[in-house]
Amino acid sequence: MTPTQTSSSKPTALVTGASGGIGEAVARQLAARGLNLLLIARSEDKLQKLAAELADKHHIQTQIMALDLNDPGAAAEVQRECEYRQLEIGLLVNNAGIGVYGEFAGSKLGEQLDMIQLNIAALTELTHRFLPGMIGRGRGRVLNVASTAAFLPGPLMAVYYASKAYVLSFSEALNEEVRGTGVYVTALCPGPVETGFKAQAKMENSRMFSGPASRGMLSAEEVARQGVAAMLRGDAVVVPGAANKAVTLLPRLLPRSLLPGIVRRIQGRGE
Repeated sequence: MTPTQTSSSKPTALVTGASGGIGEAVARQLAARGLNLLLIARSEDKLQKLAAELADKHHIQTQIMALDLNDPGAAAEVQRECEYRQLEIGLLVNNAGIGVYGEFAGSKLGEQLDMIQLNIAALTELTHRFLPGMIGRGRGRVLNVASTAAFLPGPLMAVYYASKAYVLSFSEALNEEVRGTGVYVTALCPGPVETGFKAQAKMENSRMFSGPASRGMLSAEEVARQGVAAMLRGDAVVVPGAANKAVTLLPRLLPRSLLPGIVRRIQGRGE
């Protein structure tokens, strides 16, 4: 957990899940805007390389913490380390998350509980630990990475979809609670993205990533660009891509009883 650069009094952006995918892309967007970074993920080697690259390229101060936010007490450790390093967290990006693919009854309970811990509990705790400081200073941003899954029931990924529904609802509610304080909370809701998530969730054969539903899939870089721009504007919710925006409208256009079957067909394994 050694800093790549020495700390600074300038506010720092904390990014979880920063070693790849959307998290890394968000870190690059923020670095290009001149923000100092605290990058968090499990892979220390990847974090060190990214931190050194961004510090050299953008003349910012970058620090890392290699830890697993699934571990109880990890969020508290992050806060203690920030206090020790005298970092003012002015921007929090809760990106770390995992998925589990397959029927719930046949899944491993431990994997489902780990997903709830990371996607919901760690995100909630980190927000609770850093949001009061932002409110007290009268400025700050929180970007919570949800998904278009937040708008739908998700057979074959029941807990994942439910966890993202929590993130969306939580973020919208907080954004209203902090209205007028100078702090804004944004929910980023991407659709399928070409990142390590597909392999992590064992979805290589899902039609979500290999069938017609995968056409027009946005890159992590484009999702990050739109997400960061929306966060800095203070938008409550951002859904990158026209096709993804259309997906979020399905609950308004179709009877809710039809939605689980539609999602199951889209997420099922291809031939």
